[in-house]
Amino acid sequence: MSRKDYQGGKAYGEMMAKREKDLDEINKQFLLSGTYDDEENLEERLEQYKAQFIRFDEDGSGDIDFMELKLMLEKLDQPKTHLEIKKMIKSVDSTDTGSINYPDFLIMMLGGKNSVLRMILIFEEKTKEKPKPKGIRVRQSLADLGIRPDMAQHLG
Repeated sequence: MSRKDYQGGKAYGEMMAKREKDLDEINKQFLLSGTYDDEENLEERLEQYKAQFIRFDEDGSGDIDFMELKLMLEKLDQPKTHLEIKKMIKSVDSTDTGSINYPDFLIMMLGGKNSVLRMILIFEEKTKEKPKPKGIRVRQSLADLGIRPDMAQHLG
């Protein structure tokens, strides 16, 4: 990304659209590679990982750097020391840049490596609040709740 001043508006929207297109292209490469064919719901998972990556790459650079990882872990109530964060990055950084690019992020999330960062992100995804059903609640009888008629007499 160039050092242009993207403060919003049309230029920001164009930058975000290009960024999303670039990540979609990487997702497509992962889908076509055949390496992860045994993964369940691969396309859906890649979309989830793309959304996570975009959320944590706060400056839009295309990499999750030291400070972004530190802030992300703090938001997830998993603060780590500087040394632990550097170790996390080093364990997945294949380009030796000191940051995590999107392909490295996907390899970490899809691969067999049990990195601490992967575990935290998977845990965060599983603990997200599930959408609550909307509308009128279905009426239930005491039998639906597992209460026998002879037990119901003692309730009232």
